[in-house]
Amino acid sequence: MRCLSARISAAALCAAAALGLTACDAFTGDPGAQAPFSGLTGPEVTNKAVAATRAATTVRLTVTTETADGPVQAFVASGARGACTGTFSLGSAGTLELIRADGTVYTKSDKAMLRAADGTVREADVDRLAGRWVKARPDDSRTAQSLRFCDPKDLLDRLAATSATTRKGGRTTISGTPGLTLTGGTDREKWTASVATEGTPHLLKMRLTDGAEKPLTVEFSEFGAPLTVKRPTTG
Repeated sequence: MRCLSARISAAALCAAAALGLTACDAFTGDPGAQAPFSGLTGPEVTNKAVAATRAATTVRLTVTTETADGPVQAFVASGARGACTGTFSLGSAGTLELIRADGTVYTKSDKAMLRAADGTVREADVDRLAGRWVKARPDDSRTAQSLRFCDPKDLLDRLAATSATTRKGGRTTISGTPGLTLTGGTDREKWTASVATEGTPHLLKMRLTDGAEKPLTVEFSEFGAPLTVKRPTTG
């Protein structure tokens, strides 16, 4: 009788308009039906998250992956009109700092990075250039690779392109923000994403797994935070 009574009470609460879908989710235990996304399909949640993240005036990205040079970690701040700052640790290849201001790209490298620059920097110039800001060469491959993370558009496009495959997962927390886990992708590329369930439904984290590449993990934060990017003093 006590169990039957509990079931009746749960059904009554779920039917109560005042409690809405959140109460139903709590009693049904459905990990994918989570406010504010209870009434949305998986693809709709992904599209909502992509749109909200695109709309952010600024965003900070923490990127981790691995290359032939070793583990890669990047901290990037991206803003309006292409403004960007970033620090990239590229395993044995060293560390690169980057600024893009008013359409011009500047870089500052340590000695290891200069020595790994495809033989374009003479050893005699390493000491002189290490730790100094210089205008980046258009043909520099490492700068081009780093610039990919100055605009999250490519990452968001990859998510949006396969949004129809989205499946809702369980609850999660990313850096203190409650979120909902989503999964999707193709036979070749799989992804897992987390979307904020409080406030604006920004994308909090995504992990891309491609059979031809090492997994790529990106955390998004500080949406709309002030970002001032100035041209550095070169020399």
